[in-house]
Amino acid sequence: MKRWVEGAGAVFHKEIVDALRDRRTLATVLLSSVLMGPLVLALLSGLVASMEERADKRVVVTVGIEHAPTLRNFIERQTFRIETAPDDYEAQLRKSSLGDPVLVLEADFEQRLERGDVPEVVVVSDSSNRQAEAGSGRLMRLLDGFNRERGGLTLALRGVPGSLLQAVEPQERDLASTRSRAAQFTSMLPFFVLMAVLYGALHAALDTTAGERERGSLEPLLANPASPLALVLGKWGAVAAVAMLIALLSVLSFLPARLLIRSETLRSLFIFGPAEAASFLAVLVPLAAGLSALMMAVAIRCKSFKEAQASTTVVILAVSLLPLVSLFNQSGEKPWFLWVPALAQYTLMNRVLRGEAPGVGDVLLPLAVSLLLAGACLAFIARRLRAAAVR
Repeated sequence: MKRWVEGAGAVFHKEIVDALRDRRTLATVLLSSVLMGPLVLALLSGLVASMEERADKRVVVTVGIEHAPTLRNFIERQTFRIETAPDDYEAQLRKSSLGDPVLVLEADFEQRLERGDVPEVVVVSDSSNRQAEAGSGRLMRLLDGFNRERGGLTLALRGVPGSLLQAVEPQERDLASTRSRAAQFTSMLPFFVLMAVLYGALHAALDTTAGERERGSLEPLLANPASPLALVLGKWGAVAAVAMLIALLSVLSFLPARLLIRSETLRSLFIFGPAEAASFLAVLVPLAAGLSALMMAVAIRCKSFKEAQASTTVVILAVSLLPLVSLFNQSGEKPWFLWVPALAQYTLMNRVLRGEAPGVGDVLLPLAVSLLLAGACLAFIARRLRAAAVR
């Protein structure tokens, strides 16, 4: 037992030294994992800040507003500023260079309104232009307010109370908590953390298996008296340690990143402290161990580093696509989500962002699945090394 532990420790030390020796690759991975959180939050806050800035401008872009003084008066009383649309507004909307929908009015708008007819107004937008599409709802609500005011005044002139047209008084009650609303913007952050952990373990996993086989250093290592399982555990421990380090740095980068958020609204909604960081790590560390073993198992079958890179593309693609299941599923979380590696961690991290503390069972189930995955992969790698040592 002592020799078995010493053998695994010696291999672990060797692999850690080899991983740290490739400083350029290590620096690239570390910097990308540390900068990922601040960069994503900065981009998100910039998007939210631009939306808030556009909403605060309260601008209505129109064509033919000079034919509708009544509507113009209503819009200005709602503290909106009216601007004339450019001549090529349709082309600008298609190219997204114009970020506001355009209100188009007929030349006989006022005359038809005075006769009691219903003048036609057109809200021109482009569904592929997100900024203009977001403003279309605000503009439609503004026109609905004009209709209600006009109808109420018409009834009042005839001595009819306007309340007769309103059978019920609807009120909205949003059940989403403050952190749930913030999670609508930050739901992509767990995805980037998962990918940082995956790519952090990728190079070390390939180098310690297919890389050593290509360099011809794997066969001399198998000639040592240490058992294949001890060699595998030492190699896996080093790869998993690198992946866990990436997970730690990636999660901790969110703590100071909150200071970079430009949007005051998002800054007040996004809460990520030591407790949330600890919850992230509790679900990421087992996944890092499982993914490290999985990529080593895939790479041990390959004869060259390049072949191993091509083979592990399947793992990378699967991990990157699994979180999309949660995004495309509109009926809420399913119990089987927690049985699928990567999808389970993505689901639990989003719960943390929504302020929902995961239960003990919710954390233990992905932990058990990750450990089973790691155990199966390590047994496969040991068998492959044992067969190579015999040959």
